[in-house]
Amino acid sequence: MEETEHTTVSTNGINMHLASIGTGPVVLFLHAFPELWYSWRHQLLSLSSLGYRCIAPDLRGFGDTDAPPSPASYSALHIVGDLIGLLDHLGIDQVFLVGHDWGTVIAWWFCLFRPDRVKALVNMSVAFSPRNPKRKPVDGFRALFGDDYYICRFQVSNMKRSSS
Repeated sequence: MEETEHTTVSTNGINMHLASIGTGPVVLFLHAFPELWYSWRHQLLSLSSLGYRCIAPDLRGFGDTDAPPSPASYSALHIVGDLIGLLDHLGIDQVFLVGHDWGTVIAWWFCLFRPDRVKALVNMSVAFSPRNPKRKPVDGFRALFGDDYYICRFQVSNMKRSSS
């Protein structure tokens, strides 16, 4: 892990922390909730040893990346915009995109918004689900998985905390 470089890049109005290692074709890793770049540490080392440049940022609101206070600042457009700004800052045209859990959701939107920037996509654990303006995502999760589903439980605990 000593070879992993940590930097902060200004992008899309925030400062974004990233860990990177290696040279060659770029693999951009998008972490899950509630994780950080560190979730990808083994993949960073393994793929960099095979000739890839591996980059794993802390996404908006996570770890050492800025967390704007407004919930409206966390749309897919904002987060994909952060990543496009990151790639532009680093002079990278295209990436192999890898997402897990929450990172998978962002990776799907990244591909839809900017397919020109993606060589290939690897997503783990979350299938694409198009936006449904008639139902909030949390309501859909609750209907499918119940109140004990971790995303629903997190919402309930936040509501209790904010009303205290």
